[in-house]
Amino acid sequence: MFEALNRQMIVILDFGSQYSELIARRIRETSVYSEVVSYRTTAAQLRQIAPKGIILSGGPNSVYDDQAPACDPEIWELGIPVLGVCYGMQLMVKQLGGQVERASRGEYGKASLLIDDPTDLLTNVENTATMWMSHGDSVTQLPGGFKTLAHTTNTPCAAIADDQRHFYGVQFHPEVVHSIGGQALIRNFVYHICGCEPTWTTAAFVDEAIREVRAKVGDKRVLLALSGGVDSSTLAFLLHQAIGDQLTCMFIDQGFMRKYEPERLVKLFQEQFHIPVVYVNARERFLAQVVGITDPEEKRRRIGHEFIQVFEEESNRLGPFDYLAQGTLYPDVIESANTNIDPKTGERVAVKIKSHHNVGGLPPNLRFKLVEPLRKLFKDEVREVGRSLGLPDEIVRRHPFPGPGLAIRIIGEITPERLDILRDADLIVRQEINRSETYHQLWQAFAVLLPVRSVGVMGDQRTYAYPIVLRLVSSEDGMTADWSRVPYELLETISNRIVNEVPGVNRVVYDITSKPPGTIEWE
Repeated sequence: MFEALNRQMIVILDFGSQYSELIARRIRETSVYSEVVSYRTTAAQLRQIAPKGIILSGGPNSVYDDQAPACDPEIWELGIPVLGVCYGMQLMVKQLGGQVERASRGEYGKASLLIDDPTDLLTNVENTATMWMSHGDSVTQLPGGFKTLAHTTNTPCAAIADDQRHFYGVQFHPEVVHSIGGQALIRNFVYHICGCEPTWTTAAFVDEAIREVRAKVGDKRVLLALSGGVDSSTLAFLLHQAIGDQLTCMFIDQGFMRKYEPERLVKLFQEQFHIPVVYVNARERFLAQVVGITDPEEKRRRIGHEFIQVFEEESNRLGPFDYLAQGTLYPDVIESANTNIDPKTGERVAVKIKSHHNVGGLPPNLRFKLVEPLRKLFKDEVREVGRSLGLPDEIVRRHPFPGPGLAIRIIGEITPERLDILRDADLIVRQEINRSETYHQLWQAFAVLLPVRSVGVMGDQRTYAYPIVLRLVSSEDGMTADWSRVPYELLETISNRIVNEVPGVNRVVYDITSKPPGTIEWE
């Protein structure tokens, strides 16, 4: 991605693990750039990339499955350190002449790591540290030159090493938060074994991104879809710094924003940041597109399509634009086209969780060329970039807000009445979590309106009104999340205010589902 930074790069070969991107995230936490590529990447291609290290991810297969995915065996001749994780370790062992067999007992969940050799890979990892296991096969015979670094009660070879060739393997998943000491292990591999230096910094990214934007755009004009969130706001600041007046920011009010936000956004950018914004009121157009639509994917598709249509029309009115800038992030790309390995064919197949209007909803005949300098960043990395560019804290720490807005927080059909109800409820949620100083402890906090009605009693009168769902979650990067254990008093205050102040609501419930199995948003 960035030639100047790839000299300090770790490449992850993806064998279909749900944690492959999380490995990349953990490496970046060490200030070293990392990227996930296909397991089909050849040794010759890797030689051209010249990474400092290679990680083989986990995966759903057994190494002895028919057509089980395998890496190019010439990788072992590159002279580059390799770390195999779970399936990646088993594949390493098999390709180098060892033995992997179905274990008499699988190992899933937490296990105590019993360290036999605390040097190199396991430096600063405490003996009996908890690690996260998820495997049915086990290594029963090591290849020549390997030794055992650690074991567990059920797994004789939980960590292995060939120090001379710098090949390492772990049966557990050091990248997940459940693995205590997992990040120390990753740092050992990245710094001490691969010899990387911490060159993946915010300043380095900004400098390189500005150079790339200038080289790509030249003297052409760029149109930016400004939403007011941290992603598009950071992108606006970055592009304005890179190309100045060649950038036109346009805010399309599709009618699905939160209460008071459209007016505040335009005023903030024009009066405080001195970045001109073209305001387009398209509320009626967007609402007409989703009338009677209940399927969430169809909502997203229609909103995305109308979004581009409005952009096309407004760009023609303002003058020709060659590029459309978007604040697409790495998790957006991952969720819009998540990939796995077909266990029968070994081919990578798409398993779409949900499409994002700025990734999966774009029409194939899009007239604009795309500029997406944030595409490889995680959310917290974008926040750091925003801070370095001078964005105020109120934007940098703003909770993520989906492109389709409240349209996907109203389950089922969208109506003006339901939008008004949800806006009022959502405002109360935001006011109370700010008042309780809980806002910055949460990843997201919002209300969801369900398309059902329940019986209630208000003032001795029977009511038949909507329920509101509260969704408050904690997360590091949005890829996984857990429901937040906020004080009951806060939930009680929010509930009382919504029921008393929002007409049409008589019940408030709290969503205590983690991601996975659920998603953060309901649609």
